[in-house]
Amino acid sequence: MMVRPPHSTRISKRFAELRASGELGIVAYIVAGDPSLDASLKYVLALAEGGADFIELGVPFSDPLADGPTIQRASERALKSGTTLAGVIDLVRRIRKSTPPASEVPLVLFSYYNPILQMGLEKFASSAAAAGADGVLATDLTPEESDDYRRILAAQHLDTIFLGAPTSTDDRLAKIAACSSGFLYLISRTGVTGAKDALPDDLPALLRRSRAVTQLPIAVGFGISLPGHVSVLGGLADAAVIGSALVSEIESATKSGSSAAASDAPTALGNRIHALKEAARHGLSRREVAP
Repeated sequence: MMVRPPHSTRISKRFAELRASGELGIVAYIVAGDPSLDASLKYVLALAEGGADFIELGVPFSDPLADGPTIQRASERALKSGTTLAGVIDLVRRIRKSTPPASEVPLVLFSYYNPILQMGLEKFASSAAAAGADGVLATDLTPEESDDYRRILAAQHLDTIFLGAPTSTDDRLAKIAACSSGFLYLISRTGVTGAKDALPDDLPALLRRSRAVTQLPIAVGFGISLPGHVSVLGGLADAAVIGSALVSEIESATKSGSSAAASDAPTALGNRIHALKEAARHGLSRREVAP
């Protein structure tokens, strides 16, 4: 097992703060470049202002296997606008040059492995780290094929985040967790991404199985969109990932074609995250504060 470097990223620091206050973290996901990188910058500023604890920047990809229709369409719009991995890394640089809280929010690059491989692992890791990224999640990279990736990213002090699923066995979860740093991302359900009305019944069992094999913070994604979801998750997970619900807000503003709707989109995103963060702070299932 690879030994993690003795460093603390913005990700681990933020999780430590959340643990100290017994508070569930909110991870906000958007597809970078949808509908433009300039718009994405405004969205990130609004999400951070609204209370997002972490922000995931989706790198658009032409064949997004795990993504539902909402995020697939967002990827198509971002690719049409000319967004590349290099452009997303430059967006990270622009975010870091902004004012707090956006300049200090932990940023995760959420990508398929192909764009990273095309850029080259060394170049990607050094560019992402220099821009101010904190972690990377390559959705279709398996632990077995990740040795070089993890070594090169760890040398740049980038967290490597991997996905666990309801179909993962206990042994598989342990292997995934051993390759992860920053946090473990648990997919709450089988299938593709998309906002849902209710959380799966077997989610608590999946979280219990994951806790048994790792001390990493655990974030839960896929289908989380409502304050009620966040309230329930408060006693179970360390963070909730909100993706399709935010991407839908952006799509609605983009579809309308009106400049008023486009200018209102950052406010709508900030308000939605604020409501979810309030549920995390005051939900019925707050985590016990560690002694």
